[in-house]
Amino acid sequence: MESSQTKEPKKKAQNKVFKVLDASLHTAEKFILSWSIIVISVMTCGNVLTRIITGSSWHFAAEISRLAVIVATFLGISYAARKGRHISMSAFFDLSPKPVKKFLAIFNPLVTAIVLITIGYFGTIYTYGIYETGRTTAALEFPFWLMVVAIPLGCFIGAIQFLRNMWMNIVNKEIYIAEDKKDYDEQ
Repeated sequence: MESSQTKEPKKKAQNKVFKVLDASLHTAEKFILSWSIIVISVMTCGNVLTRIITGSSWHFAAEISRLAVIVATFLGISYAARKGRHISMSAFFDLSPKPVKKFLAIFNPLVTAIVLITIGYFGTIYTYGIYETGRTTAALEFPFWLMVVAIPLGCFIGAIQFLRNMWMNIVNKEIYIAEDKKDYDEQ
């Protein structure tokens, strides 16, 4: 049986590992989302300007923009959950007494995580089905499964973020909505 003295350093080491992994994921999310938005802007504006100036379009712009939109949309789920910037209907939550708020702050992220895991599961099946067909995009002949793999990946990472939010409400006394928000009322 381990003594409490040996458990404490082990727990601190585990917490440090989780913090490093979380910080790395956060950095990756910001990088991917930023570049997705930049790519969408460059492809859209560049294609319009090229069409106005030369009269012809970039044949690849639609495919690259579509990839960037899929990536930004589905990987944005995790970032929105982390920052508490996701769509929420908080009227009932705001009017509720603290014990009900606490219950909702645990229940809602759990249900959302279950939904995201379900969507991620079906997204994985869909992505694998596309992979098996060998389908490619028309202009660049880019493997299409690489374009849609962001769907299950974003759903699974988003589910992890919602489960994290739920766990924070279980272990903390105050109501925890997201990394930067303790409650909807706080700004």
